Amino acid sequence: MGPDGTAAVVLAGGASRRMGRDKATMAHPAGDGSTMVEHLVMVLGSRFAPVYVVAAPGQWLPPLAAEVLRDELRGVGPLLAVGRGLRAAAADGAQWAFVCAVDMPNLTSEVIDPLVGYCGVDIVLPWDGRDHYLAGFYRTDLADHIDALVTGGERSMRALADTVVTQRVVLPPTGALLNVNAPDDLAD
Repeated sequence: MGPDGTAAVVLAGGASRRMGRDKATMAHPAGDGSTMVEHLVMVLGSRFAPVYVVAAPGQWLPPLAAEVLRDELRGVGPLLAVGRGLRAAAADGAQWAFVCAVDMPNLTSEVIDPLVGYCGVDIVLPWDGRDHYLAGFYRTDLADHIDALVTGGERSMRALADTVVTQRVVLPPTGALLNVNAPDDLAD
């Protein structure tokens, strides 16, 4: 696995209940005028192609240098959206996709680089005391397996990671894997 021929999938369609507003279109904390989704598309687009953004039905997004895919259902969690993104990446010839949530303002190459290069596995996740399911590499051929899990009633990313070969890579806790869920998270 490596950056060449690897797609990126940004999950932007979450309900943002605790935040109280759409996280994808919030201003990025760097203060550069970009939104959270624009910032991630820029960061990931410099390393991966193509880049997909999976959004909720009817969700407004700014113009992006990415292909926008729409969730088919609301409120079922990220697993179905991951499958949608992986299926699109596979259709474009990618064997791997870096999948992340839109609410990771500190995501950089320093987080991504240590995850590159693992072979013989289905998922590569960063671990800094906990699994970060929405900041890892996924084989694109997992889309059918995800569909089967969802059809069977599963909704959690853990269910996917627990049923395939998953490599966890220990990273030091640096704040790069921080995801923002509430307004106070941006003040930290």
